Amino acid sequence: MRITSKGQVTIPKGLRDGLGFLPGTEVEFFEDGNEIRIRKTPGGNSRGREVVERLKRASGGDIPMSTEEIMRLTRGEDWGTERLEEGDGDPR
Repeated sequence: MRITSKGQVTIPKGLRDGLGFLPGTEVEFFEDGNEIRIRKTPGGNSRGREVVERLKRASGGDIPMSTEEIMRLTRGEDWGTERLEEGDGDPR
């Protein structure tokens, strides 16, 4: 692996995926003896938080549906009907 003229390196995909370094993840570099180390910035976005933020941006904001409504839609129940009432969920 080589450092580019701009001082950039590519973190191998297996390492990025395994450690949750998604595009936009805030990182910091620090010296450790003769080594340079990289870590996620403390307080930065976690993988789960990043996924939720991407979904919110894709939907245009908050989705005004309950978890039960979303689950019924994913199961194919009550498609296109009015808002479900509390307690109308799956009886299982």
